[in-house]
Amino acid sequence: MCLRLLLLLVVYALAGCSQAAAFDAGAWSHLLQKHVRVYQGGSVTAVDYAGLLADKPALDRFLHATSAVRAEAFARWPKQDQLAFLINAYNAWTIDLVLTGYPGLHSIKDLGGLFASPWKKNFIPLLGQLLSLDDIEQGLIRGSETFHEPRVHFALNCASRGCPPLRPEAYDGAHLEQQLDDQTRKFLKDRDRNRLQGHTLQISSIFKWYADDFTQGWHGMTRLPVFLAHYASALGLNATETRLLLEGKIDITYLPYDWQLNAAGS
Repeated sequence: MCLRLLLLLVVYALAGCSQAAAFDAGAWSHLLQKHVRVYQGGSVTAVDYAGLLADKPALDRFLHATSAVRAEAFARWPKQDQLAFLINAYNAWTIDLVLTGYPGLHSIKDLGGLFASPWKKNFIPLLGQLLSLDDIEQGLIRGSETFHEPRVHFALNCASRGCPPLRPEAYDGAHLEQQLDDQTRKFLKDRDRNRLQGHTLQISSIFKWYADDFTQGWHGMTRLPVFLAHYASALGLNATETRLLLEGKIDITYLPYDWQLNAAGS
């Protein structure tokens, strides 16, 4: 009996440690629910940057919490918790960057320059380093051998109208699979950015810029048409159109990207 009790205590203690290790993004969820405007069933969102500017102390507290995470602790998390944390950090720090030039900002690109990119600016204290947005996306996420997750491109938000929608809740490891699938479907349902015109499938330039990510064997998918066919219903393709896509009888072209700021009311 004593041994059984001891084992139960150990299990509960380990469970408590595991829960303590998970990053709490509840404050970020609250900010998103308050300041993200949702349209077309979530396929399109806009951000109330004026409201976020007024709520900057709350945003700063969340950003400080992301910066307080130690690399050693992060390394011990399950990979789903790691990826959720990195997506939330990327999106929150992107908004923080936009607020440095808001109002009066037409595009996040305005925060760069002729020879500078806002995505290469080292301003993010994260995991013991001073990082850029590119360091998070291209290095920690895409450059890692851990994730191999193409749907992350529908979760990371670049503060532009051409971007996939900013989800009005934080990502979390326990629900990440469902959240990424839902984000992908919502983005592909937006006919301004993904649509079939005759025998041509016109899709977002995201699929061109990150083509390799959609052909590296995710769930056995080695060609972009296979990935797109997996989400045929979201694209509005019927069974015949899906078959033609897989047979290479539907052309794929890429739409221009709208870099205008995804601000509510603009």
